[in-house]
Amino acid sequence: MKIKILIPVYNDFQSVSKLISKINFTISNISHEFSIIIVNDNSTENAEIDINNIDKISSIKIIEIKKNQGHARCIATGLKYILDKEQFDYVIPMDGDGEDRPEEIAKFIEFLKYDQIKPIVGERVKRSEGLIFKIFYSIHKLITYIFTGQSIKFGNFTCLPKSTVEKMVSEKATWSSFSGSLTKLEKNRSTIPSIRGSRYFGPSKMSFYNLIKHSLSIIAVFKTNVIIRSILFFLIYLFLIYENLSYITMIPLLAVLALVISVLAISKRENISELNNSLSNIKNIDEIK
Repeated sequence: MKIKILIPVYNDFQSVSKLISKINFTISNISHEFSIIIVNDNSTENAEIDINNIDKISSIKIIEIKKNQGHARCIATGLKYILDKEQFDYVIPMDGDGEDRPEEIAKFIEFLKYDQIKPIVGERVKRSEGLIFKIFYSIHKLITYIFTGQSIKFGNFTCLPKSTVEKMVSEKATWSSFSGSLTKLEKNRSTIPSIRGSRYFGPSKMSFYNLIKHSLSIIAVFKTNVIIRSILFFLIYLFLIYENLSYITMIPLLAVLALVISVLAISKRENISELNNSLSNIKNIDEIK
């Protein structure tokens, strides 16, 4: 099988070098063809990668992006490029900082022995971040489930068959949220347990603002559900508090209204035209191995 590992990166090439070395070691006893495609999101640092002693990875390409576009759109661009330009059977998107552990690639490959049709997601069973991040992440999962009916416990680290890649490249939501789009398109998924690793170098680049935007982007994929459930909440809540209306009892209504407005605003990031034209944002492609 031909397996492409897709890695979006912005100013983290020291981590990517270490990741590639670990991937090379992980796949040393796996008899499939592995290639790596890195999407460099217009980094300000030099895209230098140490490929010494990398003998099990058949090729490594760096796609240089002209204009910084963000993590989700880098993955979408990479999927579009792979579908249009490469021969492959599966794509494994993963972060380049070490938080997606390369040793779990072997789990994906092992699972393919039993089912080669369904996408496989790495469902988080343990996280390495601090307490505050874990609290906000739990709140994000709860709000997502309440307002969309979807329990999404995975990120980018997945194993996608070609049929799923084809669906995702044709879905506008992929341009805004990878996990939201995959959840929308593929109801029948396989899972492996996945432990969130620690960054190889430096602190996390995920700011609080970006965390909120990431959360809203996922929820926005299911904006119809959000609107319907919000209307039901308004009706039921107003019925229950009708005789006790006050500024305080109105706070939950205002909070839900703010959520709906935010979701509708961020859903405008979904754009099939930009996804279709994403390869025009490629400056050049360097094949370093």
